Amino acid sequence: MKSIYPISVIALGLAGLATGCEDFLDQNSESELNTETVYSSVYYTGLRVNKVYGLLGQDQTYSQIIPIVSSTNSDCELVDGLGENCTKANERGVMNYNGTPSSWEKGLGRVWSGLYGVIEDCNLNIEGIRNSSLVDADNSQGKAMRRYLGESLTLRAMAYLDLIRLFGDVPLKLEKSKSDLSNAYVGKTDRDVILDTLLLNLDEAAELLPWAGEVADYTTERTTRGFAEALYAQVALTRAGYAIRESAKPGYVTASEFSDAQYPTQRPDDETRKALYEKALAKLSDVIKSGKHSLNPSFEDEWYLVNQRTLDKSYQENIFEIPMGLAVTGELGYTIGVRVNKETSTFGPKGNSSGKQVTTAMLLYSYDEHDSRRDITCVPYQIKEDGGVTKEMTLGNNPFSLYIGKWDVRKMNDEWLQAAKASSDKVMTGINCIRMRYSQLLLLYAETLNELAGPTGHATGDAGITAREALAMVHSRAFSEADKGYAEAYMASVPTDKDGFFEAIVDENAWELTGEGVRKFDLIRWNLLVKKTNEMKQQYLDEIVGKVPKKVYFNYTDAAKTKIDVKSFTWYSTPSNTSDYDGEMTSYGTDDLKDGASKNRSNLASISCGLGGVTTEIKGGFVAPVTGTVINRNLMPLYQTTVADSNGTLENSYGW
Repeated sequence: MKSIYPISVIALGLAGLATGCEDFLDQNSESELNTETVYSSVYYTGLRVNKVYGLLGQDQTYSQIIPIVSSTNSDCELVDGLGENCTKANERGVMNYNGTPSSWEKGLGRVWSGLYGVIEDCNLNIEGIRNSSLVDADNSQGKAMRRYLGESLTLRAMAYLDLIRLFGDVPLKLEKSKSDLSNAYVGKTDRDVILDTLLLNLDEAAELLPWAGEVADYTTERTTRGFAEALYAQVALTRAGYAIRESAKPGYVTASEFSDAQYPTQRPDDETRKALYEKALAKLSDVIKSGKHSLNPSFEDEWYLVNQRTLDKSYQENIFEIPMGLAVTGELGYTIGVRVNKETSTFGPKGNSSGKQVTTAMLLYSYDEHDSRRDITCVPYQIKEDGGVTKEMTLGNNPFSLYIGKWDVRKMNDEWLQAAKASSDKVMTGINCIRMRYSQLLLLYAETLNELAGPTGHATGDAGITAREALAMVHSRAFSEADKGYAEAYMASVPTDKDGFFEAIVDENAWELTGEGVRKFDLIRWNLLVKKTNEMKQQYLDEIVGKVPKKVYFNYTDAAKTKIDVKSFTWYSTPSNTSDYDGEMTSYGTDDLKDGASKNRSNLASISCGLGGVTTEIKGGFVAPVTGTVINRNLMPLYQTTVADSNGTLENSYGW
C-alpha cells in the first residue's frame, strides 16, 4: 500500500524524543486531539510546535545528515572517503558527488522524508493557528499564538531552504495533506518560486517573533526574530546566487565557467540580484542594530560553551541552536570532531568520536600562525589507548584527514563523560546544531554591502558600519589582545576594490566556519565550488609538498606525555635544535612516495571526483579523474523509492 504522502510528507511522531529544552520532551498525547481542540488552546498549540523541534533532532535531519554529511565536500571539508571509497554506494560516494538514485537509502531517502515531515507538521500548525479564534486576540494568548505562527513559518522555511540546497527543484506544499489524497501527489516547483515564497513567509515571521531573551523561554534554542531575519538574508542571497538548473531560464545569466550545456549554472539578472541584496541588507542590519547578538570576545570560549551544552546568554553569538538531548540525539562531537579511536580508559568502551568529516593541511597552512581558530579547527592527532593510558597521538602525513576540533570530547561536561563510560554503544552527545552564528551574519553583511557599495561605502538601510568594518570584527576576534597587531596588518593588506575584497570574504568564510555546514552552500551560490576544490588540489602540489617541513616537532604539556601542546608544533620551519622537543611527526611536506607511487596524490585525485564533469588537468602533470558526466552537479539525486512512490509526479534530472 502506498503512503498517503507519496512525497514523503510524513509526520513521524517522535514521542519522547529529547531536546535541549525540557519543554520539548512531551510531544505525544495531546497532539492526538482533534485540530479544533489543539489550536483553541495555547498549551496544546505549544506542544504541537514543540513536536516540530523534536523532528529537527532526527539523524536524517539536523542531528547528523544535514549539518555533517550533506554539507561536504567543499574545498576544506571532506568526508573520510578517499581512494576507492570515493565511488562507493554510500554516504562517502554521495559526498564525493558520485551518488545515484539507488545510493545510500538511509540518507537520500530519509533526509527527504525527514524534511517533509517537518514541513507537514509546520503546515498543520500554520493552518491551525491562522484559523484559531485566539490568534488575533489582543492579549497574552494572542501574542503566544502569533509567536507559534512565526516559529512554524521560520522552521518550514529552514527546511525548504535545505531541501533546495540538497535536491534543487522540489515539491512546494503549503497546506496540510488531505486524507482523500487530493493534494498528495505534488510535482516539482521551480526553486526560485519556492525561495520567493519563503521570503514572504520570513518577512511575516520576523514581525511575529520576539528577540532572543525578550520573552520567557525564547532563548537561542528557539527561532526568534534574529534568526528569522538572518534566514531571510540567507534565502535572498541563495536566490540571487548561482544554481545548476534543470533547464536554461530566459533572462538569467549563465556562468562563464563550470556550467553544463544541458543543465546550466545560472543566476538572475543584475537588477533582480540588486533588489535581493537590498532586501538582505535591511534584515541583516536590523539584527546588527538590535544589539541582541554580538561576538563572544573569545572564539575558544564560544566553542567550549557549545561542547558544554551551555547557552551563551551573555553574547548570544549563536543566533539559533537546534536543541538536542544527551544520549538521545545529536551527532556533533561523534561523527565530526576530535577522534577518539576505539575504547579508552578515559572516554569509555565505544570511543564516541568517529571523525567522519575532516579538513586539510591546506586549510591549516592558510591561517595566520597567530590565529586562534587554526588549532581549534585543524587537529592533526587522535586520542587513543596505549598501554592502558589514554594519549593524544599524531596522525602523521595525512594531509586530507585532519579532524575538526570545534567539537571536542575533552571539553564536554561530566554528564556526557559518565554516559559515555557507562555504554558500549554510541552515546549521542546532545550538542546543539547551530544554524546561524553572529560571525556568519557579519560575513553575510560584509558580502551584501560590498556588492551594493563596495568595501568602504554605505547603502540605504545599512547598519552604520562598512563591509570592511564588519569583516574586521570577525577577523580581529580570532586574535588575542597581544596579537591584535597581526589582525590589523592583515586587514591593511585586504584589497580596497570590490572584487578583491570579496576574495577576502571567501577566505574568512573558510577560516571562521569550516565544519559548520555553511561553506559548501556558499561556494555553490558563488559558483566557486569546483574552482576552489581544484585550487585546493593545486595548492597541495604547489605549496605543501616539498615546501613545508617534511617533519614537524612538538612538546607535551605533561610529564607523562599524554597531552600535546598544540601551540608547540613547528609547522613553518625545522628548529635548529630538535632535541628541545618531546616528539616528532612525519608531516605534509613529504610526498609519501612508495615504489614510485604516491598515496597522497592518489587520494588527492579521488576527492570530489564526481563534481567536475570533465577531466581536470592540474599543473605538473596531475590529472583528477572524473566519474560523472554533468558539469558542476553538486546536488543529490532523488532516491529511487521517492520517485517510485510519487505516482509519476517526480523524476530525476541532471543525468541521473
